[in-house]
Amino acid sequence: MTEQLRLMAVHAHPDDESSKGAATMAKYVSEGVDVMVVTCTGGERGSVLNPQLQGDAYVEANIHEVRRKEMDEAREILGVSQEWLGFVDSGLPEGDPLPPLPEGCFALEDVDTAAGELVRKIRSFRPQVVTTYDENGGYPHPDHIMTHKITMVAFDGATDTEKYPEAEFGPVWQPLKLYYNQGFNRPRTVALHEALLARGLESPYGEWLERWKEFGGKERTLTTHVPCADFFEIRDKALIAHRTQIDPDGGWFRVPMDIQKEVWPTEEYELSKALVPTSLPEEDLFAGIRDNA
Repeated sequence: MTEQLRLMAVHAHPDDESSKGAATMAKYVSEGVDVMVVTCTGGERGSVLNPQLQGDAYVEANIHEVRRKEMDEAREILGVSQEWLGFVDSGLPEGDPLPPLPEGCFALEDVDTAAGELVRKIRSFRPQVVTTYDENGGYPHPDHIMTHKITMVAFDGATDTEKYPEAEFGPVWQPLKLYYNQGFNRPRTVALHEALLARGLESPYGEWLERWKEFGGKERTLTTHVPCADFFEIRDKALIAHRTQIDPDGGWFRVPMDIQKEVWPTEEYELSKALVPTSLPEEDLFAGIRDNA
């Protein structure tokens, strides 16, 4: 290789990077790939989901600062660099009918303008591969959907000097591949669910499978399975660093590690765009790039 390989993972909130593709990132870091996480919002409107911290006056009054510190810890665990886009968390609307989104939040930003901030990051970091969410956001959170929208615009806009002039946004750069995170896929969930039941263990996935259609229902095309079981412990450690968001005794961690590694030792992606020759399925996000790097 004559050029450094670089991967950029674009996420909506702090903690998303540790629950979606974290083992993949840690694997690539171990191989010498330069990995950057771009976090679109500060997670200011995220609820405190860990029962051990609910009702903590300091945490609730300083959630933005707390989540930034959690992100710092997770970043160090994963070995990645990380930058903020600086947008304000939209929150997850609840109720029927849904309430309007709060003024000034990320999901209400102009897509092309918000994408310009990501164009700056892409042109500066120069990734060959970018990962983000599909058009449903992975699940229908307005910030996840907005993250998808701006990433799609920025992937192409990084070479558009009329829309994003070099004088303002930096020298052009064209990423070569764009992927959607698909780690929460039905085949994986079914495989782990059945493996637990076959061993006489309780599965945390029964209700998930029953409610699958509520979260899109559509079966995605899993084009890329990255073997990364050796990095599952790092993934979990990074996720636990987001203490306000993750209950260490919750469902995330109820599947024994040996079963995870045996039954489903990969993380999955859906190839959305490729400007290099590809042969599917893949086991490497840099397939088609390494030979020409």
